[in-house]
Amino acid sequence: MKRSWSASLLLLAGCATVPERSATDQWYSRLASLCGRAWEGRVVSTDPADASFVGQRLVMHVRQCTDEEIRIPFHVGDDRSRTWVISRTAAGLRLKHDHRHQDGSSDALTMYGGDSRGVGTTVRQEFPADSESIAMFTAQGRAVSNSNVWAVEVGETIFAYELRRPPGPGQRYFRVEFDRGQPVTPPPPPWGG
Repeated sequence: MKRSWSASLLLLAGCATVPERSATDQWYSRLASLCGRAWEGRVVSTDPADASFVGQRLVMHVRQCTDEEIRIPFHVGDDRSRTWVISRTAAGLRLKHDHRHQDGSSDALTMYGGDSRGVGTTVRQEFPADSESIAMFTAQGRAVSNSNVWAVEVGETIFAYELRRPPGPGQRYFRVEFDRGQPVTPPPPPWGG
């Protein structure tokens, strides 16, 4: 029995495997799938430094999404000065914190953050402070922040943002969780943009 070349090629094509996407790519896709939606959250950590967040309405809004960057304004009460910016890099992901004044001008402490540590998981990515952020923190007398590690989780039921510093002087743990089962109306854009 003879097989034609075209039939053999079709059989071989059916055996080809599609490369598996990395955990980083899957995480970014999970986050992008939330685009346009907003959720209310609550602080679940107990660090006294977070007292000003407790009792405030906390809302995150996955507002702008492209294949290369996702912008997530984080509102604390009426304060709309914070936006988490997650972008792709050649080696993984980058998290930056865009802080603005009420008029939209940049705060002196802005665009700090870091690049993802390894490939992370499909749910959690960690971002240790990068050299630019360390230089900025040091120059502004905030060297305690040089050991910051931020994390963002995109779970099935929660979205979480976290900041940790190792035990010792300046130890810090902040975590806010947003219930994805309870979307809210997206707030107006920060700084009119």
